[in-house]
Amino acid sequence: MQETKEGRLIEVGNRYALLWHALACLIGYFLIEAMARHSLADAWAFVDERTKVFFYNAFLIFTTTLVVFFFKRRAFWRILIGLVWLLLGAANGLILANRVTPLTGPDLGMLNELGGVAGKYFNGFQVVLVLIGVIALLVFLVWLFIRAPRYKKKRKWKLIIPGFIAGWAALAGLTVFNLESKQLSSYFSNIAYAYLDYGFPYSLSVTLLDTGISEPNRYSQKLVDGITKTPQMQKETKLKAGQEPNIIVVQLESFFDPTEVKWLHFNQDPLPNWHRLSKDCSHGLYTVPTVGAGTVNTEFETLTGMSLRFFGPGEYPYKGVLRKETCESAATALAKLGYSAHAIHDNTATFYGRKTVYSYLGFNSFTSAEYMDTQNDVNENDWMRDENLIGPITDALDSTENRDFVYTVSVQPHGAYPTEPTIEDPVIKVSGAASDGANSAWEYYANQIYEEDRFVSDLIDNLSKREEPTVVLFYGDHLPTMGLKDSDLTTGNIFDTNYLIWNNMDLPRHNGTMPAYQAMARLFQLIGIHEGTMFKFQQTMRNSENYFYDMQVLQYDMLYGNRYVYGQTNPYSRSVLAMGVKPISVNRIQKVSADGVYYVLGENFTQSCKLAVNGEIAETTYIDPTRLLVKEVDLKKGDWVNVSVQANSKGHGILSTSNTLVYGIGRLADQTADTVSSAESSEVKS
Repeated sequence: MQETKEGRLIEVGNRYALLWHALACLIGYFLIEAMARHSLADAWAFVDERTKVFFYNAFLIFTTTLVVFFFKRRAFWRILIGLVWLLLGAANGLILANRVTPLTGPDLGMLNELGGVAGKYFNGFQVVLVLIGVIALLVFLVWLFIRAPRYKKKRKWKLIIPGFIAGWAALAGLTVFNLESKQLSSYFSNIAYAYLDYGFPYSLSVTLLDTGISEPNRYSQKLVDGITKTPQMQKETKLKAGQEPNIIVVQLESFFDPTEVKWLHFNQDPLPNWHRLSKDCSHGLYTVPTVGAGTVNTEFETLTGMSLRFFGPGEYPYKGVLRKETCESAATALAKLGYSAHAIHDNTATFYGRKTVYSYLGFNSFTSAEYMDTQNDVNENDWMRDENLIGPITDALDSTENRDFVYTVSVQPHGAYPTEPTIEDPVIKVSGAASDGANSAWEYYANQIYEEDRFVSDLIDNLSKREEPTVVLFYGDHLPTMGLKDSDLTTGNIFDTNYLIWNNMDLPRHNGTMPAYQAMARLFQLIGIHEGTMFKFQQTMRNSENYFYDMQVLQYDMLYGNRYVYGQTNPYSRSVLAMGVKPISVNRIQKVSADGVYYVLGENFTQSCKLAVNGEIAETTYIDPTRLLVKEVDLKKGDWVNVSVQANSKGHGILSTSNTLVYGIGRLADQTADTVSSAESSEVKS
């Protein structure tokens, strides 16, 4: 009897499959919007206010389920596709709980970066729960694939194939209709607001499919020449030898002036040095392309003079075109004047693919956290303290005899911001937020940028003592993930951070609002440098009538087009990127005991250094910049040994290796220590 009931249910399900499909998509999509808005009531308000958009998105999901009719295991594929959409919606809701920008197509291509930040946002218990959930889901899907009922009748291909085509054709027609009627838009000026206005499925689809820069109307050699061959664009740098200053750019993580938040109150100024320096230095608002996340997009605009507005919504050039194409940048422009270009970041080298991207941007060296022996100096949220950047910046300046361009990316004020008190005796105390948890988050943030403010001052003091002509641009990459709105700020714009320009050359003052893509051009102009196509364009054409159209033309031509601006060739090749500016070297191995314990003696070791024996990584303990300790290693005469620098992010392997020597020959002769100090003895035992 039970089997008959099941058979009848299956029969009814098959007969009204499209109806059940539609109902499930409506309910599922409503849940997706509820997760995005963290509220059932707000999701219902969306249905009420944007009814046409709601049904369009539900139909988009419905269309993706039509593929199930091609299979016998329809129940399995229905549930699988539905789970994919629900998991994407859940991921979006989780992301929005920790940052302002929602889940985008490029985010799906950055899953390899997840391990590098998961520990900052989720505790070990939460990570374990997620892993258990993933395993349980996989087990359920395997069980479902085996046990779910199969469609036993003959498939009606004359209905299935035309119906599938008709469904997608209808979706295409509805998309065009909604775009023309302004219910939808393919341009997202604010991606967070776009997701709220146009719905998660459509917005995610746009960020997945709309990438790169569209070819401008009338694109041709003549059009490009009309932009680049004007008299203004032919201006040349006329600095005399020795007049070129060191140029240092410091991108400050999640940095802005929190006193601009209308309702926040502080027991004392959280940025005393910044405000003091602003009285004598160029300063103002720095307009960035992102809020709460997307650090490398602000970085991209600053380094290249290009605008993200012409790329697809939510796109990261660091994850796309700059993995395949070289690009003109501040590094390549300054190379024409004899500058060496160094990148510095106190986070792992592989985050956002910087180890690869910086070589496509023409940098000569990259000092990441793995090449800093102070990487264990972290804050309460386990991010490296930015005061430790001063040493690597100084090392970069000392590494060459010519002038240097040093691009530095900080990390200390990075989220997530704890909603419970985490600093034992905070210097900056905060009140005025909507809840105790929000006050705790703001208090943590304010104390991080208070230390960041001290780093700014200490770096300037250090550079002042060098007595070399120097210019430094400091700026914030985006606002912190605090859910701020335009109305919360005295500036009235959540896309404005702050910048400050210090120099010891009596350069003209420049105050006011400055977009990130104009920053390097204006800095170059203050110095008297006129190099690089985009930077010259920004210097001479930013007030022209066709400014944004011409900028799109140049960006398209340089990255995706025929490169008319370069004579239809690519003048830039990928640079050989040195990891670190202080070479890591092995001098000798000192045997400490007969049970396989050795000291590795050399120079410039860090906590990321590991001894490799014949290509195999040995268990290695960092002692100091000249010593590593290895245990349980059986070294034999003729073994090849070197020190490898491992990426701090899991799964990214070796970043670089030291010189390779043969054990038992020359300096690596097997030398047993005659005496071992008590301190060394404890190191060996531990």
